[in-house]
Amino acid sequence: MSKYRTALPQLNGELFLTDGGIETTLIFHDGFDLPYFAAFDLLKNDGGREGLRNYYKPYAKLAREHGVGFVLESATWRASPDWAEQLGYTAAALDDANRKAIELLQEIREENETEQTKMVISGCIGPRGDGYSPDELMTEVEAELYHAVQIGTFANTAADMITAITMTHAEEAIGIARAAKTVGLPVVISFTVETDGRLPTGQTLQDAIEQTDAATGNTPAYYMINCAHTTHFEDALAAGEAWAGRIRGLRANASRMSHAELDEAEELDDGSPEEFGHDHGELRSAFSHINVFGGCCGTDLRHVENVVKSVVTHH
Repeated sequence: MSKYRTALPQLNGELFLTDGGIETTLIFHDGFDLPYFAAFDLLKNDGGREGLRNYYKPYAKLAREHGVGFVLESATWRASPDWAEQLGYTAAALDDANRKAIELLQEIREENETEQTKMVISGCIGPRGDGYSPDELMTEVEAELYHAVQIGTFANTAADMITAITMTHAEEAIGIARAAKTVGLPVVISFTVETDGRLPTGQTLQDAIEQTDAATGNTPAYYMINCAHTTHFEDALAAGEAWAGRIRGLRANASRMSHAELDEAEELDDGSPEEFGHDHGELRSAFSHINVFGGCCGTDLRHVENVVKSVVTHH
């Protein structure tokens, strides 16, 4: 059923791309209405599914053209019980949406994968609360119970792994890692940081990674950073020792704005795609173990295209 669940190819160190800011692209560029930023809601009709297919295709093509791997991240960041309930989904409808999201990625993989461009399917898990503010801190046990629903669905699909994106506190990450381990799914944890390079709770990236590893017996396959500009976390990485070596992936924001400023923004700040690419090339030079690159809020194909050009030259 799954293809790479027992051996994720990105762990071999080759370059892998992933997509950009799916929600901001669908809203600001493609004109879709996404209540609560819930891209999975598009799966309920043909037009929405086509919109998602058209979103992924150019990224898959980009990876193929450059002969690098690709992580197909599902449109399910909001497809967990609390958010789905607000959108009027029953438990069965939510289960169905998560399955459909993976099936869509299977189609894209079948059309695009080559020996050179391995395509890994990842079930995307988002935070239970707001991705920017840790106002709903959970215990590890609460997080495990809550996220086990979505993770359980992914376990019965072709998903090769899950990625928990925009994690604001370590306890939620720990719960997710435990739920994933229970069903035998590799898990990647992606923390978000504020402009000072710390998690929204004030915890350092080092402490969050070390706490998660200690509590789960190093369960995460690797860690990522997302939803922050490169200037927000480059100093934190530079201070890194062993813990920084656990970070393999980056999905940065196009904008230098803080989370609070982005929340208030009426228009999309897409920064400079060229500068975005250059910054990632520099980071790749400094931290050669980082090998999974995509984007987050405000980024689109242009940004990821600049990243791959820049990173390949530093490879």
